[in-house]
Amino acid sequence: MSVALFAIIAQALFAAGLLVAAPVNRVSNRFLALLMGAIALWVLDGFFRVSGLYGQNAGLYFSPIYYSLAFGPLLYFYVRSLVNSGFRWRARYWMHFGPVLAQAGLYWWLRFQPYAVRNAFWEQVHRPFSYRLEFIGTWVSLMVYLWLSLRVLRDYSRWLEDNFSEVSRLRLRWLRWLLVLLAVVSGQWLAELVLREFFEVYYRYDYSTELLGVVVFVIGIVGLRQADMRAVQFAPEAEAPEETPAAPSTAEPTVKAGSAVDFAAPMAPDSSAAPAASAPESAPETTAATPPAAVLPDPLVMERIRRALVEDGLYQNPTLTLAELSAHTGLAPRLISFTVNAGFGRSFNDLVNGYRVAEVQRRLAAPDARRFTLLGIAFESGFNSKTTFNRIFKQLTGVAPRDYQA
Repeated sequence: MSVALFAIIAQALFAAGLLVAAPVNRVSNRFLALLMGAIALWVLDGFFRVSGLYGQNAGLYFSPIYYSLAFGPLLYFYVRSLVNSGFRWRARYWMHFGPVLAQAGLYWWLRFQPYAVRNAFWEQVHRPFSYRLEFIGTWVSLMVYLWLSLRVLRDYSRWLEDNFSEVSRLRLRWLRWLLVLLAVVSGQWLAELVLREFFEVYYRYDYSTELLGVVVFVIGIVGLRQADMRAVQFAPEAEAPEETPAAPSTAEPTVKAGSAVDFAAPMAPDSSAAPAASAPESAPETTAATPPAAVLPDPLVMERIRRALVEDGLYQNPTLTLAELSAHTGLAPRLISFTVNAGFGRSFNDLVNGYRVAEVQRRLAAPDARRFTLLGIAFESGFNSKTTFNRIFKQLTGVAPRDYQA
């Protein structure tokens, strides 16, 4: 066991160094490297215990290697900075690290005290009081920040669908699994707490160190493989605009299983109205006489979005974003987001991929369809991944692409 723990510590410190030197996701990688370092030091305590080094050298007791109260905050700020490439450190964030600074200060102070002082502190303070406070505090802190992190990821997932047409490398599913794994560790810590406080059972069923070793190993592998997130700027701390209830729309063509879509059909109910250039640049305002439910998207704006996506071929851009559509049309991003959700009744991601699937269907129905491969048609229609194409095509049509082609 001691050899395994030593290997985990070495791997964690090596991976942390690679994360710091990585050319992408620099801010978030530094938070992750600090988290790995803090966990590695916690595992080091277990290594000292199982290898017998504590028994051989009493001076190792109260070594300044305990930074467990930083686990939760570091994880939370890693998540926040990963989903927002524009993340900047602010002075008020230091309050999250107040407990770990006190924890570190205590151990660094004890480190330079004579053995007699440290022994007296253990007998009179740490064992009856501060040990429990540290252990319980670490558990509570981790649970609170796990909840905050999961909430950020939940909001990020919704935002992602409304801002990106290709999200396969930005979903951060591995991070959700990591949070679940940390929740398992928290459950084990709770079991250890109950055993110690109510049954006085110490170190007999303590597996949290080993579980943390697994966590740090997983972080070292997947953290280094995380895709470049520079295009993502989700700021959960910013106030989100009020959502306006979506008005039902029959203008958007529905992709039916086994049937093709009339790709050229107008998306707005009044596509022959005045030119879209005169469309307003901000979301509709409500008045005292007009309840929010009565606010409808402007048909001119809908037509302008449709023309940009279909006639200008923006849907064929595999990495099209809401910001790029905004720059192309001159419409404000919030107006586009409102119109897509309320007018087309879809997220931005679903709308763009709906056009891509419709183009694939149109080309498969053409007489010369057999001259091209299915994947080639998919790529020319705006998809850039076979897995993504298969998933979305089946999601929107109800059948797999090859079954549809047959």
